[in-house]
Amino acid sequence: MNIRPLLSTAAKALATSLLTSLAAHAAYFQWEMIELPASSGASCGNGTPYRFFVNRTPFTSKTVVMFEGGGACWDQGACKGGTLLDAVNPDGIPTNYMTDWNRQAHLGLVTPFTMRVHPLQSVQTQSWNIVYLTYCTGDVHTGNKTAVYNNVDPANPMPYNHRGAVNAKAVAKWLAANLKQPDHLLLTGFSAGGVGSTANYPAFREILKPKKMALMADSGPLFDVPRNATPEQAPSVLLHNKIRGVWGLDGPEGLVTELIAKYPTAGNADNLGSVTAGIGKMFPNDRIGYTMFQEDTNFSAFSYQKFYPEIAAAPTNEERLKMLNVKWRQEITPWIDGMRPFSNVGWFIPNKRDINGSHCTTIVTFGGTSIVENGHKSVGVFLDNLLDGKGPVLRSYETKPTTQRVLLSDMFADWLAPLVP
Repeated sequence: MNIRPLLSTAAKALATSLLTSLAAHAAYFQWEMIELPASSGASCGNGTPYRFFVNRTPFTSKTVVMFEGGGACWDQGACKGGTLLDAVNPDGIPTNYMTDWNRQAHLGLVTPFTMRVHPLQSVQTQSWNIVYLTYCTGDVHTGNKTAVYNNVDPANPMPYNHRGAVNAKAVAKWLAANLKQPDHLLLTGFSAGGVGSTANYPAFREILKPKKMALMADSGPLFDVPRNATPEQAPSVLLHNKIRGVWGLDGPEGLVTELIAKYPTAGNADNLGSVTAGIGKMFPNDRIGYTMFQEDTNFSAFSYQKFYPEIAAAPTNEERLKMLNVKWRQEITPWIDGMRPFSNVGWFIPNKRDINGSHCTTIVTFGGTSIVENGHKSVGVFLDNLLDGKGPVLRSYETKPTTQRVLLSDMFADWLAPLVP
C-alpha cells in the first residue's frame, strides 16, 4: 500500500490547520498593544491610560514578563522627567511604543528578552510568549497612591498617579484571562524593572499559577535596610524612608502592607529589603535570582545622590563616583548575607563593564558580564541555571576583577559560535 498520498494529505491538513490558527490570531509574532480600562485602576502618572505590549506564539504556553526600567520621582521636577534619574514616559505610553525607534523600548533592542531574533544576544525565552510591562508611574512599579507635587511651580500643583503596583496586578489579571496557564513563567526586569519584578513576583505567582516560575531581577536591588537604621549603617535608609510615604508602600492599600498581611513570616514591613530573601521563603520551589554590577554608577546615584549633599557637590565626577561606590559596596554584603539561608535564592555579581555606567547586566548584550574566576562566561549562564532547574541555584560573585571590554566579537558571539569549528 502506498502511504505517501495519505502522508501528503495529512501534512497538508496539518499545515492548513496551523495557518488557519495563525490567521485567527493576527497578533502572533508581533507586538500587540493592550490598553487597560480605567475600571482596573491602572493608569500612567499623568492619568493617561496604561498600555503594555504582548508578543504571542501559538507553539508554547511558556511566558517571559519583562518589567521596563527607568528613573523615579518624588517631587514635581523629577516627575516631569528630563534626566537619567527622573521618571520616564512622563507623557504616558503611546500606542506605537514598541515600533517607534525614538521611544524607550527601541524596537525591542534594549534587551534580548524582548526580541524574537536579537542581533547581539540569544536567550531561550525568545521562543516564548513575551510581555513588555511598560513603566510610566515613577515608582519602580510599586506604588499605590496619588501624590500632589508643587515644589517647582507652587501655583500649579501637579497630581501624580503612582500606580505601579496596581498596573502590574492588572497586567497579571489580563494575562490570566487571555493567555494559557504558563508551563513556565519568568519574571525579569532591569533597573526600576528589577525592583518591580521582585516586588510584584508574589502577585504574578498567585494570579497566573504557573507550573514553574523563576525570577531574574537585574540591577534593582532592594538592600537590607531597617527603617530605623542610621545613614552610616545603611546608606539607602534615606531613600527607603522617603518612598514609603510618597508612593504609599506601607499605607492601607500599599504593596508592603498587602504582602505582609498575606505572608507575615516572610518579611518585615520595617525593612523593604526583606522581600529579597522573602520571596525564596514564600515560594521554596521556585528559583529566585538577582544580578547587578559592583560598580553600578546609575542605581547608586539614584539611591544616594539626592540624599547626600557631599556627593551631589563633589568637585569632580571621578570623586562623585568614588563616593557613590563606597556606599554601594557597603550595602552589597548584608544584602547577600540575607539571601544565604535560602538555597533557592542566588546571585550573579560581576565587577563592572563599559556599557551604561556598569548599570544592568541584561541590556543590549550579555557581553562583558563574565566572572572568570568561577568559569562563568556571562550572565547567560545564570539565566540558564534559573530556567533549566538543574542543580543548586547559582551563586557567583567576582572577587578578582578582570578588564571587561565589550568588543564586537563579544557582542556577536552567539551568531559567530556556529561558524567556529
